[in-house]
Amino acid sequence: MDTPAAEVDVDVPLVRALLLDQHPDLADLPLAVVANGWDNVIVRLGDCFAVRLPRRAAAAVLVEHEQRWLPEIARRVAPVAPVPLPVRTGRPALGYPWAWSVVRWLPGSPVGETPAGVSVAGALAAFLGLLHVPAPEDAPANPVRAVPLATRSDAVLTRLATEDVPRAGELAALWRTAAALPAHTAPPVWVHGDLHPFNVLVESTVDGPDRLSAVVDFGDVTAGDPAVDLAAAWLLFDREARRVFRAHVTADDDTWLRARAWAVSIASTLSLSGDRAFRAAARRAIGEVLDD
Repeated sequence: MDTPAAEVDVDVPLVRALLLDQHPDLADLPLAVVANGWDNVIVRLGDCFAVRLPRRAAAAVLVEHEQRWLPEIARRVAPVAPVPLPVRTGRPALGYPWAWSVVRWLPGSPVGETPAGVSVAGALAAFLGLLHVPAPEDAPANPVRAVPLATRSDAVLTRLATEDVPRAGELAALWRTAAALPAHTAPPVWVHGDLHPFNVLVESTVDGPDRLSAVVDFGDVTAGDPAVDLAAAWLLFDREARRVFRAHVTADDDTWLRARAWAVSIASTLSLSGDRAFRAAARRAIGEVLDD
């Protein structure tokens, strides 16, 4: 599954022109494209900032969700880890058609292909404890995350019918079992929605284990079943760290099984990526899901 084609080419000259037009006090800082992802382009701005710009229309509303809701979420989770809070916002201009943000540059590197340790597991559990609170009625809707599993069965089982997902038959059986469970019935809570290994940053310490340094990319932020975020138990951690994570989150057995199914969904998506690192992380997560 290749990254969708950009509908607007975002490059350094465009970003500098937008800054000159709307935030001229930042326009002289060095600029460098550091990520060109599924939805957004990230351009580093000096040492302290980054510019986050949608590269296709489907992502434009997600940036607006971040601009609207991340200030509230950032205050809530600040005791554990920062999130990419917009410090400036941009409007469509100069032929660029969507809203965009200037955010803080956050320290650390993605968890990626190597599982995070027990210290990160405990910290991420604490982060989710602060995040998973009842959300307001006007929280962003998201048709593909934090929804009843049964509504995603066609899409997930279609992915698992390909030859590109390792151990697809076993994953499909687990998914069907979880999708048959009762759906989440408690009040919807805030969820990140996409806690895969490239959206959680860790930082090495001089004399101790890695620490959780940031959680990024809240484009899928929504309200619903917290199980979608608890999928991090398999996506990010090995068995030992997963045990620590579960000990510090609130999840009954049904929620935990739904979380495992969400790990199936997210890992199967990553396994179809054109990015080698995403596929490697998916293979590791699939092993964690099935051999737990």
